[in-house]
Amino acid sequence: MISAAKSVQEFQQTAEPVLCNPSVWLSSIHFNSFRNYPSLSIKLQDRPVILVGPNGAGKTNILEGVSLLAPGRGLRRSKAHMWPHKGLGEHESKASKTWSVSAEVNTEEGPVFVGTGTKIQDDGEPGRRIVKVNGEISSQTTLAESFAVTWLTPEMDDILASTPSEKRRFLDRLVIAFDPAHAGRLLRFEKLHRQRNRLLEEGQADDAWLSALEAQMAESGVAIIAARLSLVQALNEETSQPLPMFPSAHLHIEGNAEEWLMTMPAIEVEDRLADAAKKARLNGDATLQGPTSSHLVVKHSETGQSAEMSSTGEQKALVISTVLAHARLQAKRLQRPPILLLDDIVSHLDKERRASLFELITTLKGQVWFSGTDLILFDGLEQIGQKPQIFQIEDGIVTPRHD
Repeated sequence: MISAAKSVQEFQQTAEPVLCNPSVWLSSIHFNSFRNYPSLSIKLQDRPVILVGPNGAGKTNILEGVSLLAPGRGLRRSKAHMWPHKGLGEHESKASKTWSVSAEVNTEEGPVFVGTGTKIQDDGEPGRRIVKVNGEISSQTTLAESFAVTWLTPEMDDILASTPSEKRRFLDRLVIAFDPAHAGRLLRFEKLHRQRNRLLEEGQADDAWLSALEAQMAESGVAIIAARLSLVQALNEETSQPLPMFPSAHLHIEGNAEEWLMTMPAIEVEDRLADAAKKARLNGDATLQGPTSSHLVVKHSETGQSAEMSSTGEQKALVISTVLAHARLQAKRLQRPPILLLDDIVSHLDKERRASLFELITTLKGQVWFSGTDLILFDGLEQIGQKPQIFQIEDGIVTPRHD
C-alpha cells in the first residue's frame, strides 16, 4: 500500500500549492444565549481550530453556531426553538427566548461582519430570524455571497446511501453554495407544491387555476434540476483526480426531466412537466415528475459499486471526498473557499486516512474546524507544520490551550 504521505505528495504536485494559512477565516465569534452558552466570545487566528472535550460538553453547539452563518438551518437542521439558551437548574429562570451568533470573517477582499439571530418584538415574543451583513439586515442569499461554510458530521456518514429525499437535500445544499439563488427556487417550488396539494385536498380549484400552478412549478422545477446537473458535472470533473486514501465518487441524477434536459430545450421540458402533472392530477394521482422525483446515484469511481452497497467505512470516505471536492471547487471557480467544519470526523478514521485528511486540508484556502474527544488524534496536524488553535471545552466552559 502506498503511504498516505507519499500519495498526498503526489496529489499536491498536481493540486494548488500547499497553504499553511487560510485566506478565509474567522477572527472572532460571539454567542449570546445560544444552546448551552449564555454568553461566549472566542478570538481566533488564521490556523486550524480544534475543539476538544467530552461528549455533551458543547463542542458541536459551537460548530452549529458557525454553520448558522450560512443559509439554512445549520448542521443539525434544528427547529428554531432549540437554539435559545434554556438554562439549567437554578438558572432555569434565565432561559432566553432569543439568541444570536455573530462573527468577523477575514476574506481576501477584507473583513466581513456577519450575524444571525432573533430579537423580542413588541408583543414580548421573539420575532423571525434575521441576518445581518456589515450591520445591515440582509437576505440569506447576501449571506451566502459574502462567504461560505460547509460541514461534515457523523450523521452524514451514510448520506450518500440514504433516502432519495435526504440525498436531494444534501445535493441542494452543495448547489446553494455555488448558486445562492437556488435556495429561492426551492422555496418557491415548495410553496407552489403545498398550494397545489391544499387545493386538491379541498377540491376548490378549477382546472385553469391548477394548470397555472403546475406551469409555474414546471418552470421552477426545470431551473432546480438544471442547477443540480451543472454542479454534478463539475463535481465529477473535480473528482476525476482521485484523492489519496479516499475513494472518488461519481455522481449521477436519474429522472425523466434530467434525461429530457439532455436532449431538448428547457422550455420544452417545462411543457412536458406541466402536462405530466395535469395528467396525473386528472387520474387522481397527486405525485409529480420533476425535482421531487429526482434520484441521486453515487458510485465508487474505480469499482463502480454504488454507495448503498459499500461498507460503512467506504460510505464515509465517499462523503469526505465529495465534500473536499466541493470545497476545492468553491475556491477555484468562485474564489470563495469555505470554512470547513469537521464534527467528530477524525475519531472514525484509521491512522492512514487521518494522516491523509490532515495533508489534504493544507490544499484548501478556508479555515478548518475540528472537534473530538481525544487530542492525541490530532497529532498529525503538527507533524505537517499545521499548528492548530486548541480549545478545551468542559460543561460549556471554553478554555484556550497553549500546549
